[in-house]
Parts: sequence; structure tokens; C-alpha cells
Amino acid sequence: MSNQLVFFTNFSEGKLDSDVSWYCPPAQFQIDTDTNRLVIKTDAKTDFWQRTHYGFEADNGHFLYREVEGDFEIMTKVHTYPVNRYDQAGLMIRVSKDTWIKTSVEYNPDGPNQLGAVVTNQGFSDWSSQNFTQNKSALYFKIQRKNDDYTVCYSSDGDSWTQLRLAHLLNSTKEPVQVGIYACSPQGEGYEAQFDFIKVEKM
Repeated sequence: MSNQLVFFTNFSEGKLDSDVSWYCPPAQFQIDTDTNRLVIKTDAKTDFWQRTHYGFEADNGHFLYREVEGDFEIMTKVHTYPVNRYDQAGLMIRVSKDTWIKTSVEYNPDGPNQLGAVVTNQGFSDWSSQNFTQNKSALYFKIQRKNDDYTVCYSSDGDSWTQLRLAHLLNSTKEPVQVGIYACSPQGEGYEAQFDFIKVEKM
């Protein structure tokens, strides 16, 4: 049985789809009509993180989402042009500020970048990561949901996928969840992330 398409946008109409909304919109974003990409220029000191290890709480990253019920798969392709430590952009699933998943490559100017996922339950974030030394500015990310369980994957070509994380979000099936793309810069400004599309399918 094939998946059923719920939502798809490749930004070719030159404007955001009416079905998506911003959580903490960036001061600067546009759709590049030459590439049909959504271009986000992040504000400084934006992040999603809750308590663990660092002791701070941040819930002001840029998140473009729509609400989805039931089991689904969301996919995107993102091009990143980082300048500051921890610059990041990818996919996010959000129930509340205390319950969410994000996946991306985090920029490290002094060593290998970190490819991984942050899973937050009951207000505490859990970061699984691995060194990412591939010289790639563009990656595909995919998250699949089945009940309260989420499988996080990445790909360099959109065909061959590698699993990053299998995680559980507490009580995420009681209400629709917010699914979409995100970008943030925990330190300085100047980071640019470009998204080719957002695709959501029912599984």
C-alpha cells in the first residue's frame, strides 16, 4: 500500500503555502524565484533546547510548520551555509516546548560538524550525534511517525537512507502534532539555510 500525499510545496509559486505557519518567524526570509527555494537568514541567539547539561532553556528558533494527525512521513532537502558555531537547519516535530524532535547538521568551525537528532521529553533534551566530515552543503532529512515512535533518517541523494535515531515522544498521539522545517543560530547572525521542498505523506 502506497503512502497518501498530505502536503507538498516546492515554493515554485513564489510565496508560502497558506497551510503553513511560522513559530518565531525570522526577520529575513524570502523565496528565491530563480532556484524555487525558501531562503531563511536566521536571527542571532535562536535555538531549541531544554535544560540538559547546559542548564538553559531556549525555544525561539525559526519553525515553519503545519499540523498533522496520525502516522506520517515528512521529508525535506536543505542547503546550509553556516558561519557560526552550532548553526543548524533541518526537520522538526513539535508537540509543545517540552516535547519535540529536531534533526540537522550542527556546524563546528574547529572540528567535524555534528549530524544528529535532539529528542526532548518532559522538558529535558537528549542529543545523539556523530561526526560528519562529508563535504556537502545539501542533505535530505526524513522523519517517520508510527504511534508515538519516530524514525529519523538522512540521505545525500534522497534515495538511499541512513537511520540516525529511533525515538519515542511521550503522549504525542493525543492531539495533532506540528511538523515542518526549522533553522536557528544559537550564537551569531549571518547563517543562511535554503529549503527545496516540504513533503508530508500519510503512512
